[in-house]
Amino acid sequence: MLREIYLRPLGLYPHARGEAAEAVWGGLHLAGGWLDFSALEIIERNGARLERRIAGLGEFMERDWGRRALNASDMFEALAADRPRLAGLALDRPRIMGIVNVTPDSFSDGGRHATTEAAIAHAHRLVAEGADILDIGGESTRPGSDPVPLDEELARIMPVIEALAGKVEARLSIDTRKAEVMRRAHAAGVDMINDVSALMHDRQALEAAAATGLPVCLMHAQGDPKTMQDEPRYDDVLTDVFDFLEARVEAALRAGIRRERLMVDPGIGFGKTVAHNLQLMAGLSLFHALGVPLVLGASRKRFIGAITGETVAGERVIGSVAAAIAGVAQGAQIIRVHDVKATRQGLDVWMACQTGSAPDA
Repeated sequence: MLREIYLRPLGLYPHARGEAAEAVWGGLHLAGGWLDFSALEIIERNGARLERRIAGLGEFMERDWGRRALNASDMFEALAADRPRLAGLALDRPRIMGIVNVTPDSFSDGGRHATTEAAIAHAHRLVAEGADILDIGGESTRPGSDPVPLDEELARIMPVIEALAGKVEARLSIDTRKAEVMRRAHAAGVDMINDVSALMHDRQALEAAAATGLPVCLMHAQGDPKTMQDEPRYDDVLTDVFDFLEARVEAALRAGIRRERLMVDPGIGFGKTVAHNLQLMAGLSLFHALGVPLVLGASRKRFIGAITGETVAGERVIGSVAAAIAGVAQGAQIIRVHDVKATRQGLDVWMACQTGSAPDA
């Protein structure tokens, strides 16, 4: 059944602390993070049409929503609810997830970290640069890529996980679509699971992820990596992706994964055109209405090259930092990036300028 109403927080500004400040600003705290919101974009479904308008919080709360009251109130409550710690990490400030691709065909680095030794060294470097999380993957899911056999994926990532688990301050995430990789990585000490197929690629993935008890990121992708960029289509990309992720959150809950262990990622670049990606980036705050932390992975993606004219993925650092700041400016809690040092600097400066004080040392 399609949702009848969507609420996207607008009027975002630095969180007003203290009762006096909140009384002056009159906004609501967004997802327990660093922003408040003072208005909403209300998207209503009327038959096959979506109607959009902007309303202040007072107008929204005074309106009689009739049969849509529950539909509206559950989203409103989700926007204002605090997010619990994730693998021990507080989400009251942006967290950086550094990418460790143990693959020979990564779109971003061309396999520079494909060996065990190179991947481990790269992981330590990312932690030193400020990564809160390391996302370790052994199967490229770039557009046009082929699946990697289970044994090969395990051979790539297990030595890296075993070398890092318990030896670095950052949390470890396993980037995989395979249930058995999730099980093995959990046994080796990872702290969370990141599945670009939202636990749909492997029939055992939902059960396996639930059994680990680990936090899980559910990402949207239209189609398989091999063909996902072959003319992707949406009726309305923002609400279509929201509907998909809402359904996957519900599936995860039914499988026994608790809501406080779930994250969502709109899947920038996964079955989307440049226009689709930009529409998602512009409407990113909508996904807070799912009531779970929001992950953004825009780093070095092709849409950045389309905007800047930079054809080499590794040269898209500046554009990637800009995309990260754009995400954090809409409250995205976890930013998945290749260039940790540059992203950390960019976010620290942006946050300091927003709050009027330097980040804690």
